[in-house]
Order: sequence, then structure tokens, then C-alpha cells
Amino acid sequence: MAGWLAQLQIDYTHNASRTTAKFSHSGPLRVLQSLYPEGDAVCHNVLVHPPSGLVGGDTLDITLNVDAHAHALLTTPGATRFYRSEQGLATQQVKAHVGDGARLEWLPLETIAYNGCHGLNHAVFDLAPTAEMMAWDITALGLPNANLPFESGQLQQHMEMSGVWLERGLLDAQDTRLMDGPLGLAKHRCMATLVLACGSDLLRERRDLALALARELTEVAPAGLVAGVTSPHPRVVVLRTLSPLVEPAQTLLRGVWAAWRRGLWGMSNVPPRIWSM
Repeated sequence: MAGWLAQLQIDYTHNASRTTAKFSHSGPLRVLQSLYPEGDAVCHNVLVHPPSGLVGGDTLDITLNVDAHAHALLTTPGATRFYRSEQGLATQQVKAHVGDGARLEWLPLETIAYNGCHGLNHAVFDLAPTAEMMAWDITALGLPNANLPFESGQLQQHMEMSGVWLERGLLDAQDTRLMDGPLGLAKHRCMATLVLACGSDLLRERRDLALALARELTEVAPAGLVAGVTSPHPRVVVLRTLSPLVEPAQTLLRGVWAAWRRGLWGMSNVPPRIWSM
């Protein structure tokens, strides 16, 4: 099935203490004006997909290059929606390279898997030895508050730090053991992952601090939300959470992101302006 192909490439460079972005695109995918709410060092960008969702055959192809010592933060103005498709796979793929001394924050709003969708959400991050990043994925299955449950369809997930860490899953609406079982989603309909990753092994003190900061916030998470944080590799710290709805999971991830920023990067909490609109 033929669909829309939308491509976007953003190249970030650092010069005279300022990060700048140069971008090119084809198809319905854009980047809004670069913003600097926390000074010249960090470039904030909002990615916009005017059709607002994907159906079978559509592809969003995003390539990010963050050159040495640049710092890029990217988000979206709304959810990424995988709509019901009669046939064909809808794909969002992100490929990012982060250079030495550079930082990337990949913080899109949630992905919504609509009933009957067939989607692939694929992200690969390649980090130079002294690069660091924070990235998250928030996935909502159906729209529970609108009485539109996720009863059929599939969403494939792939999140990878090249050569170091890979998380891959298939969310099949008709797999009742996965969707409802106590060892699966346990009837939760939002799952989220926040990753802190480095191109070289984290110092033990920094890794322990990242774990402690995240655990401090998970311990006071609202009732109904399940969360845990681990370090599956010396270069990676991962927070995972299950929640009945998006909002509690999103609040927790934003809190941990801000705590990691302060504790590990010595930066204040300056969320993208679009989040407050």
C-alpha cells in the first residue's frame, strides 16, 4: 500500500558557545523555529507533522546529527498517532548520531496506538565516546477516557543504543496474556521508558546518583502507577513505568528528566515552552 513518505534531517553544530540547527525536509514533516529559552548553548526544536497521524504505508523518517559539543533538545506539539489501517505498516523511524562532548534530549510527546493500527516505532541512537543523551518513549494503547479501547492491531517498538542496548517489543491487542496478565501490562494501557545513555561507561558515582534520583521520585509516584529503574549496562540507566493513563507516566518521566538534568548535567529545569501551551 502506497502512503506518504516524510523525511527530515537536522544537523546541529556548535560554534562560539552557540548550538545552531540546519534542516532539510521533504513531505509533510517540518521543524519550527529554533528556540533558546536557556541561552545559546542549547537549541530547542519542535517537530511538526501536519497530517497529525500515520496510516498503513506512511513513513516518517527523521535523521539527527549532533556535532561535537552541540546540545539539542527536540519535542513535539502533540501525540504521534498510529491510526487504524486496513493494510500496510505505518512507520516512524529515528536515526541519531551524537558527537563527542555533545548532548541530545529526545523528548516527544506520547505515541497513541489506535484500535486496528499496524505501526512500527523505531529509534536508533549512536553515541561517540564522550557523548550523552536522555531519550524517552511514552506509548498509549487506545483512548480509554474516550471509550475507544485497543482491541485489535499491533504496534512494534524498537529502541536501541548502537552496540550497547536494545529494547524491542510487539504489542498485539489480542495477546491477552501480554495485555492483561500480571507478568505483562496487567491491564495498564500506558507504558513508558526513559533512558540516560553515555558513549562510555558511566562513573560509578554518576550511575548511582542517576539511580537514586529516579528511585526517589518513583517511591512517591501516584497509586496505580508501577515504576522501576535499573542499569542494564555500565553506559545505560533505564526507567520503566506502567500506568492506566498517559498523564501520571508523563509527569514521572518529566520529573526524573529534570532531576537528572540538575544532578548529572548541572543544568536547571527548563522544559520546552510547547509543553505549557
